[in-house]
Amino acid sequence: MSLTTCNVHFSQQSDKVIYLSNTLLKELKLAGKKTVHLKLGKEVITTAVRPVRRQGNHLYLSAGVRQYIRVPKTGSIFVHTSGDNEVQIGPLIGVLSDSYAHSENLPFGMRTNFIKQIVRSGDRKAFLFGFTPQDINWQQETVNGYFLNSHGGWYRKTVPLPDVIYNRLPSRKAETSNYIGSLRERLLRKKIPFFNWGFFNKSDVYKLLDNDPEALHHLPESVSGPTSEKMKQLLEKHHFLYFKPTAGSLGVGIYRLTYHPKRGYFARYRKGSRNVLLRFSTFNSLYRMLQSRHGATLSNYVVQQGIRLVEIDGCPLDFRFHMHKNGKNEWVPAGIGAKKAGKGSVTTHVKNGGALMTPEQALNRVFGAQGKEVLEKAKKVSIKMAEAIERNYPHRLGELGLDIGIDKDNEIWMFEANAKPGRSIFKHPSLEAEGKASVECIIDHCLYLSKFQGGNS
Repeated sequence: MSLTTCNVHFSQQSDKVIYLSNTLLKELKLAGKKTVHLKLGKEVITTAVRPVRRQGNHLYLSAGVRQYIRVPKTGSIFVHTSGDNEVQIGPLIGVLSDSYAHSENLPFGMRTNFIKQIVRSGDRKAFLFGFTPQDINWQQETVNGYFLNSHGGWYRKTVPLPDVIYNRLPSRKAETSNYIGSLRERLLRKKIPFFNWGFFNKSDVYKLLDNDPEALHHLPESVSGPTSEKMKQLLEKHHFLYFKPTAGSLGVGIYRLTYHPKRGYFARYRKGSRNVLLRFSTFNSLYRMLQSRHGATLSNYVVQQGIRLVEIDGCPLDFRFHMHKNGKNEWVPAGIGAKKAGKGSVTTHVKNGGALMTPEQALNRVFGAQGKEVLEKAKKVSIKMAEAIERNYPHRLGELGLDIGIDKDNEIWMFEANAKPGRSIFKHPSLEAEGKASVECIIDHCLYLSKFQGGNS
């Protein structure tokens, strides 16, 4: 296979011909060819080939060709050939979201700026666009996508089904609909790589890794839908538990439960904008409080062994590792944020009074000169855990958010894994470069999945 980059131009000729500069013909090993199969996304046509005298790598597409193959725009793009006389340009990459609460300038609502960042960053590597499930025409196998113009404004263009799709559907409700289930199955049948498949529930991750010895070493003991007897047993065993909803996010609905043999049972949780601490003389009275607040939905909770985390100013510290598959199909921690809990808070979420720091700032305060060594150890564990989740998960993954903790014995623990991680850590001024690196990883992994990798950039 020959892979390179070229400049695509539109010509007004009505014939069904593509014109290639002599240097491009030579690089693609097409000298002497009369016809080729020209491919974009899932669309293919047979077209005549003509040389054109021009220095550099240039490809001219006639109006006659563009009637049959929907190249969205001119500019720099990858092109490669395979042994069966096929010339493919692209890749064509779609970012899937939805249009809830959208406007003309914000076609994807609150996610518009993030999608714009991806489309803009990959402009010289791929044809990138955003789209919603409703933008697909399955009969014609096309997508009415949102592209960016040179001024940063959106315009619509109909293109073939893409080479790869990055899934950023924002809600569990949208992803569990029959329509989205059907969409994913159709894409699988057409062999279009689609990542990430869907949201995780907390219990899903624990079940996935339950028989993976390498991963279990870094997982706190966890039980989904525990009985009151099991909760009491775990609380008396560990003296400290977290009790959290399987489908929760942002720390909502989480309880920190503790047991002191001489003082009784304690529950700490968030209510509105304040932290609440309650004391109970017996476990049964504690459990009755949970029942009165949640009723039958208690079966949708997970109980997890509490870990005594390292602290700053008496406040526990944990870390969000934003993991990506890169252009070599390897897991890398593209960004790491350290989160210090607010005073009396159950979690380290910033909305609950937590503070965001760089990992270096946090670990140097805790470990001094050893901070760098501890961070490297945590990075290795994060890669190991991402690999473990991937090998036990039945669908394609390309991005994970791991909540990692370090205990007072320097052991590394993973509390949660998110398949659609938020990007709040990149709002920290010192993590802006990591935010850009995260976007580059997304684009490079799409290039890998679409088999457009390498070349002259």
